[in-house]
Amino acid sequence: MLHYAVVFFIIALIAAVLGFGGLAAGAASIGKVLFVIFIVMALVTIVADLVRKR
Repeated sequence: MLHYAVVFFIIALIAAVLGFGGLAAGAASIGKVLFVIFIVMALVTIVADLVRKR
């Protein structure tokens, strides 16, 4: 389960580079939205993994 959190976090970082870095001006808003979505998914996965281990 923690593997998914790492994958979501990496995807969020890529989306952040595209959205906040200005590399792709047309895709900036999409990159920002994807960044938020994948950060939330990473956090949910981390919390679910911690709860499951208890």
